[in-house]
Amino acid sequence: SMQIADKSHDTKGMVTLAAICAVLQLALSPNLAIGNGHPNFALVFCACIALSRGGAQGVVAGFAAGLFFDLSSSGPIGLMALLLTVAAYALGSEQRNRMAGDFASSIAIFSVSALAVSAAYSIAMLVVGSANSLIDAFVFRAVPTTFLSIVAFIPFAYFFSRVKASSLSGGHFSRRGI
Repeated sequence: SMQIADKSHDTKGMVTLAAICAVLQLALSPNLAIGNGHPNFALVFCACIALSRGGAQGVVAGFAAGLFFDLSSSGPIGLMALLLTVAAYALGSEQRNRMAGDFASSIAIFSVSALAVSAAYSIAMLVVGSANSLIDAFVFRAVPTTFLSIVAFIPFAYFFSRVKASSLSGGHFSRRGI
């Protein structure tokens, strides 16, 4: 019975996190820009799940978050879904909670993935004609998107570094008033 209770807490925490990131992606991200770059809260969600749980949950979260991003943006459907699935696979490869108690390392790992995802997305946008040039793709899209996404990830990394390594139970979320 203990396992079942943990699972429902776990799910509640994940749903809460998904809801927070979805609202931020729809309401905040379009209004926060440097050049043509915006923070990617789908990537933030995907990284939190992949880094804290790894494996299959991370990959499913990456695909779902990427699809949500694609459906809420003007880019090609499936592009961010693919990129976040790959990113989640890479981030979750160690199959352990890499965020608990390790704030700096979380930021570093996220930064690398944010740059990779943002650069790949920008190149694809260039290929489909949504970006005007390599300069536009990298300087005005990929770099500011990476920067803004890292800044957006910091409070999440801080929160996850504080929760116990054992579990991301719903209780941790509700006690903090999130």
